[in-house]
Order: sequence, then structure tokens, then C-alpha cells
Amino acid sequence: GALKQLANVSKNLGITRPFIVTDPGIKAVGILAKVEDALGMAPAGVFADTVPNPLESQAKLAAAMYRECGADGLIAVGGGSSMDHAKAIGLLVSHDQPLETYAAITGGAKKIGKIPPLVAIPTTAGTGSEVSVGSVITLENGRKETIVSPNLIPATAICDPDLTLGLPAGLTAATGMDAVTHCIEAVLAPSINPPAEGIGYEGVYRAVGNGWLKKAVKDGADADARWNMMMASYEGALAFVKGLGGVHALSHAAGRLHDKKLHHGTLNAVFLPHILRFHAGAADEKYARLRQAMGLKPGADLADAIEALNEDIGIPKALKTLGLGMEDAQGVVDYALKDLAHFGNPKPMSADDYAKVYETALG
Repeated sequence: GALKQLANVSKNLGITRPFIVTDPGIKAVGILAKVEDALGMAPAGVFADTVPNPLESQAKLAAAMYRECGADGLIAVGGGSSMDHAKAIGLLVSHDQPLETYAAITGGAKKIGKIPPLVAIPTTAGTGSEVSVGSVITLENGRKETIVSPNLIPATAICDPDLTLGLPAGLTAATGMDAVTHCIEAVLAPSINPPAEGIGYEGVYRAVGNGWLKKAVKDGADADARWNMMMASYEGALAFVKGLGGVHALSHAAGRLHDKKLHHGTLNAVFLPHILRFHAGAADEKYARLRQAMGLKPGADLADAIEALNEDIGIPKALKTLGLGMEDAQGVVDYALKDLAHFGNPKPMSADDYAKVYETALG
């Protein structure tokens, strides 16, 4: 029921002419209408055509609409794509250079100042973009880049699990595994941040150890499961300020193939067990604690457990099922090596390592 706070939140942020960023699915199922009702005023503009794996080209169009309607704040409604898209729009309307200027991997963070006030309203429990410093955008140069700055954290996040009730099982599973992957990769990232790491373990325990992900997939109307998965998603993003790893490097690299229309969470779920096998032995103490958080026996194989979980919730086992092939391998490997997440691996990964993981995951 937190959505009812939207009018007061907007007022307190000084938003008088809000610009709503969402996607066609959110509009079709009536969630956009619910948000407009809760807002208590007519939005200055609405961009409802956000695509999965948002594009710089779309952000430019939406930024032009934002300027034309005289908007003074953003409301993002949807999954990670809509929230990341809104962050990119905010960047474009308040900064002059193209988005590639702000890529984290080339030191762009220091060039990012404040953006217009942004309210993020997640409708899936996966990316945690509503509380993260990052925005992942497919740029016009073909690269899928992560843009990172504390100034990209939304001014307010309204996390209302009621908006996820009835989400289809497939999307619940894919977004839920996105949250799980965030928590696991954040834990395994070698940088030192015990609070973030602790939140990562707690997120894994909530989603997997306590079984809330399976429950949410099994029964889309289970309000407790929806609440807990919304929290696990939120925790995943709080944790990954510590870093991510090879799963995300590969998922970002594959996700940039716009014509394939691949879901980021599904890619994460498929790659995760293979990356866990690669890093086995590089972080034994963390693997032991992850087993504990997941409710596994001492010495259990983490990768096998994730594969079993994927099967239980209906995640495809192989990349080829998603439409990927060996013809995509070289491009995926090349882009994975250039991705920001690549630098968070607990054990260094070479081009050959990524190629072997990709080939194995292909099925």
C-alpha cells in the first residue's frame, strides 16, 4: 500500500510537473493508471515505450519530450529497465555530453552532477535499481555500459509489493534470480565492505534459504512471498555497491544483443552456476557461508544447488534455449572483458575462461 504516499513524496521533492517513465506492459495491465491516480495530478508527460535493456537512442527521445513539456522531476514505474532508463533521461536533461562520457569504466562517475528529483517505483523484485548507484544502458556505440554515481540514486524509492501481485511465474522467477545473483556476486566480490556483504548474505537467506522465491513463483498472489522478494531485491542492490562479477559481465555482454530480446535476470540465472564452478576454491569461507544462507548441507555444491533451484522455478537450463549460439560467443567474450563487473571476480578471468563458461552454458 506504499503507493498511496506518492503525492506527498512528489510534493516534498518539489515535483510539480512530473514526467513518468514506464513500459508498454505496465500500461497494459493498469499499473500506470494506478500510479497516475495516486499522484493526484496529471503528469506533464509520459514515456511508456521503454524496451528491455534500455537504449541511449530512446533516452534521447524521452529527454526531448521531458524538455518540451517543461517537466521538473521523474517518476520511474516498472522493472530495472524503466528505472535505469529514467536515470539516463535525468542525466541527459541535466548534462551536456553523450552518455558514453559517463561510463564508469572510463572514469565517468566524477563528471556526474545532480539530476532532477527521481521517484522510483519498482513493479518487479529483481534489479533493485530503486536504491542503486547504477544505470545500465545500451549505448549507440553498441556497448552495454554501467553508469555509476551517488547522484543517480533515486531521491525516494516507493517499494510497494502489492504492485507485484499476480506477476507471471516466469517473470517472477527471472527477476528473483536477478536479485539472488546480485546478493551472491556481491558477497564474492573481493573488495572490503562487511556491511554490504552482510546484507548480501541476508538477501540470499531470505530468497533461497527461507524459500520465498519458490513460494512467489508457485503462487503469484502470496502477499508474504511478494513482500519478502521485494525486500530481497532491495537488499541485492544495497549489497552490490561492493561489486559484481563474471555473471554480470557475461549477462551485460549478451544483453547488448538487442535483436535477441534477452532478459537480464534469465541470463544471470543461466550463467550463475557455471561461474560458481569456475570460482570454486577461490573463496572457500564465503562459499561455506553461502551454503549456510541457502540452507544447504556443509560441503554441498553451490552450483548444483542453483541449477536445481533454476529447474524448480522454470528457468531454462541452456543459453541455446534463449536463442544464443556459438556465432555470438566472440562478441560476448570481448564485451565481458570490457564490462565493469569483470573486475569484481574473486579469481581473475581471461578471454579463454569466459569462452569456456559461455560454451558450457550454451548447452
